Amino acid sequence: MERITINIGGMHCASCAANIEKKLIGMRGVISANVNFATEKATVEFDPGIQAKSSLLKAISKLGYKPTEEISKGADAQQQGMDSETKKLKRLFILSLAFALPIFVLSMPEIFRISVPPIVLFILATPVQFIVGFRFYRGAWRALMSKTASMDTLIAVGTSAAYIYSTLVVFGQLPGDSLYFDTSAVIITFILLGKWLEAITKGKASMAIKRLIGLQPKTAIVIRDNKELTIPIDDVKVGDIVLVKPGQKIPVDGIVKFGSSSVDESMITGESMPVEKKPGDKLIGATINKNGMMRFKATQVGQDTVLSQIIAMVGAAQGSKAPIQRLADKVSGYFVPAVILIAIASFLVWFLLVGQSLVFSMSIFVTVLIIACPCVLGLATPTAIMVGTGKAAENGVLIKSGEALENAHKVTTVVFDKTGTLTEGKPRVTDILTADGLNAKEVLTYAAIAEKGSEHPLADAILEKAGKMKIPDASHFQAIPGHGILAKHNSKEILFGNRELFLKYRVDISPIESELGKLEHGGKTAMILGLDRKIVGIIAVSDQVKESSKEAIQQLKAMGKKVVMLTGDNKRTAAAIASQLKIDRVIAGVIPQHKEEEIERLQQQGEFVAMVGDGINDAPALAKADLGIAIGAGTDVALETGQVVLIKNDLRDVATAIDLSNYTLKKIKQNLFWAFFYNSIGLTVAAGVFYPSIGLLLNPMIAGAAMAFSSVSVVSNSLLMMRYKRKTYRHVK
Repeated sequence: MERITINIGGMHCASCAANIEKKLIGMRGVISANVNFATEKATVEFDPGIQAKSSLLKAISKLGYKPTEEISKGADAQQQGMDSETKKLKRLFILSLAFALPIFVLSMPEIFRISVPPIVLFILATPVQFIVGFRFYRGAWRALMSKTASMDTLIAVGTSAAYIYSTLVVFGQLPGDSLYFDTSAVIITFILLGKWLEAITKGKASMAIKRLIGLQPKTAIVIRDNKELTIPIDDVKVGDIVLVKPGQKIPVDGIVKFGSSSVDESMITGESMPVEKKPGDKLIGATINKNGMMRFKATQVGQDTVLSQIIAMVGAAQGSKAPIQRLADKVSGYFVPAVILIAIASFLVWFLLVGQSLVFSMSIFVTVLIIACPCVLGLATPTAIMVGTGKAAENGVLIKSGEALENAHKVTTVVFDKTGTLTEGKPRVTDILTADGLNAKEVLTYAAIAEKGSEHPLADAILEKAGKMKIPDASHFQAIPGHGILAKHNSKEILFGNRELFLKYRVDISPIESELGKLEHGGKTAMILGLDRKIVGIIAVSDQVKESSKEAIQQLKAMGKKVVMLTGDNKRTAAAIASQLKIDRVIAGVIPQHKEEEIERLQQQGEFVAMVGDGINDAPALAKADLGIAIGAGTDVALETGQVVLIKNDLRDVATAIDLSNYTLKKIKQNLFWAFFYNSIGLTVAAGVFYPSIGLLLNPMIAGAAMAFSSVSVVSNSLLMMRYKRKTYRHVK
């Protein structure tokens, strides 16, 4: 399976997106296709052995749209494309207005006291209809070729009916003196105004992407052939030696080779204090070099840099669909044909059954076509998701999809891994107890021999404590997951691990239970050392609880969420940490392979579970949870497996993600309500349903204005989310 993101130019409404999506899904080898009208993107998963990438682009082109594959410069190029479309709509609106205003004035001689021959109105209206309005005819033709209908179809048919009728009257082919040139011209002008404002507001909705792109420097200074060369950032290659001077942005990711400085990484990690950098340290592109000059080796460039990965994640989330959007998509598929049928039926009822005049009935026909707005249905959900994911990114939360954003508000239980999540993940040796004649140094040496080949965080603590001691390699090493280590050195068998390890090898630990209990009640992890099946010592390790952990737990409880700690530690140690954090439920002694089983058990109890973990050891549990939240900082962003990534390593952002999800869903529901309400009421009034009872009849020009501004109102409602501020929950039960 291969995934491709395609930028699509020329989409005018949700029906356009639906038509393209339908075409793509119908192609052989295409597994899934998601076309988003708001972001003007298509995400397609396909089998490259069956379907060529170029064929997907050709299929979209045949429908009359302009597809381009999104590459490393895609986000920037797409923003430029959106800005270009906004300027084009502005020019068309001004041109249309220049003709429509005189037409409007000259069409009302009784008010403005200016009388001209009808042929003058025809001459003024024709450029608006066929030059300015060409985009609607083109869109209607595209829809016809794909055997569907779109918003362009409604506009083209509605305005053409008014224009053609008026033209026939002017040239004496129809009786009467009623002209509708002002109707067609003003409708086109209003719709272009609405489209222009919609483009502006859509651009504001994608402000998060623009800000992220703005963080990227445009050039870099590289050392080639002992010369300093200033080159475009896209020309930097992996392995290049890059020079960064004080006050400059670091252009790409890399490793310091020469020099030292402090670097402001707040835009990536949220860390307010500058971080000291020296040779061997990692640098993140787009962060700011404060005071020193450094040379570093480029390790990630282009779309592989941390910032590019973040931009890609935010872009993918903004282009994805939330499950709640399915209803709007389904309605959009039938919307335009249904409106055309309603317009025809309304015309026939008023003209044939009621006996109204042709002029009256045609006015009803045009009004019904013009007031209907499929765009508002297509924009209701994705614009809210665009702003929601953007605000999340500003708060250090990367939400990878619309589905994840929607699911976050459903969470009832939040499960936290302990080590590296609730705690710093940097344990330190606090106690060394000896037995059987060994001293503390000997106990530490044997423990270090056992742990030398291990990648467990506790191994780092042992080896760090051993410091500069010369630690020989074990002649045999076996990691026993969830239990400890079995190693051999100088014919001695070394067992180093927890109770379960010694029970497995039938070693009696009852003589040291009292010491183990004291250490564990203090929140320490106690590991037992055995030589040749005889206990010779205990090493206790403590991992400090993160500063943000307690407040994060309090906030989640205040939100009414259940909090669970899931750990491989023993019950006493786990209970001590849980007591510090006021966590009511602890699931302890669980090896990594079985964590997903515990998640499933909670789900079977009816809980909607969010799992918060480090994204590597906890990958199965994160995948099993209804919402996987991975802790990731800086350069580890790309490695995380969760649907949500907390790049600042701040657990309070779990509450932020859930709260922002609630807020976004509230906005989506508001948008969908107004979208359905507007179209339902608008079509009813336009069809003249209330005319017999209260004399309410809608002018086609008013219908055009209403249609134009309905989409703007929905997008503007989504933009109100930009005022979102992170809440602080204080009242804990």
